[in-house]
Amino acid sequence: MFRKITFLILLFTAFWGHSQNAQLSPLSKISLLTVGTGEDLAAKFGHSAIRLQDPTLGIDEVYGYGTYDFEDPNFYLNFTRGKLSYTISRIPFKYFDYSYQQEKRWIREQVLDVDLEQRNQIVTFLEHNLLPENKKYKYDFLFDNCATRIPLVFEKTLGSTFNFDYDYLENQLTFRELIRLKLNPNSWSNFGIDLALGSVIDREATPYEHLFLPIYVYEQMKHTTLDGKPIVKKQSVILDIPEQEYRSLIFLTPLFWLSILLVLVCYITYTDYKNLRRNKWLDFGLFAVTGLAGALILFLWFGTDHLATKANFNSLWAFAPNIVIAFMMIKKQIPAWMITYIIFLTILLGITCILWIFKIQVFSILLIIVLLALAIRYLYLIYYFKSKHLTKK
Repeated sequence: MFRKITFLILLFTAFWGHSQNAQLSPLSKISLLTVGTGEDLAAKFGHSAIRLQDPTLGIDEVYGYGTYDFEDPNFYLNFTRGKLSYTISRIPFKYFDYSYQQEKRWIREQVLDVDLEQRNQIVTFLEHNLLPENKKYKYDFLFDNCATRIPLVFEKTLGSTFNFDYDYLENQLTFRELIRLKLNPNSWSNFGIDLALGSVIDREATPYEHLFLPIYVYEQMKHTTLDGKPIVKKQSVILDIPEQEYRSLIFLTPLFWLSILLVLVCYITYTDYKNLRRNKWLDFGLFAVTGLAGALILFLWFGTDHLATKANFNSLWAFAPNIVIAFMMIKKQIPAWMITYIIFLTILLGITCILWIFKIQVFSILLIIVLLALAIRYLYLIYYFKSKHLTKK
């Protein structure tokens, strides 16, 4: 305990004087920790952190940039609006290790080949980030997260001789393809992400931008040099837990429920066609749900600071004005312009497919079921309203 207190006093003195560095012992080590994926959506993409060990000073601490406070009274509001502040934290390694044992997630360590002066510079930089006025930063899932901060730390402390070699990347992927690497296509999390994130993530990520995923930071460090030599001196597995494949029961998956929706729409539309009638409550439900989804998409696009939710063409099939139209669909008298409106909606479905074909935006594969259900109902409504010769209003 005395040694740890001494170390902290030295660090405080260094920052106060602005001219000194942290004073580690020659036996100290700096390493990169990479954590495997977990069951929760927040854990699906892994985690990156920096470990400091100094047996002389009795220190074994982990610095991580992925900390957030659930107790913040505005947590959910700030998260939704893209204004959530994350912080750097420092915890004893034994707690770090224990937490991932409980979550059944592997931990891999890469000890870095950096000299004592460089180790001091890294720790001084991290401790400076821990100061109350510096510790918070505005989180961005793609461009400023726990993984992207790790290369920045080394770039700012190790200088121009710290170099990445991207030749190991056989294929450069889009952001969406990278996100999907760890997600089951038939999961609500994957479906929801594809619904919420826009066309901006369908561009090819640069090799450096691949580093928003911890596993790519881990792989990149194997192909990174310092002063022309590999920066990774030693690799080891601290916690060897096979990565688990999490599967939901079939009746809890989006494919199951969307298939039921399609069957229901087909059956009701067929019976409506045979009897030349219209199920008002089916129409109300379809228009209300697509309208609410569209309103959410527009809010994420224009009402938040999230970069990944911009230019989201899910707003074509999930058309926000449908919220208002939903309440008109339960009335007996329908205005004549409704035919034109539904033809317009059908055209929007076609435009969605064209954007998909040309990969301007890649949608969830499950969206095929939704588009098919909407197309069947829209085409029937056009036929029905024309048969009924709607009166002008």
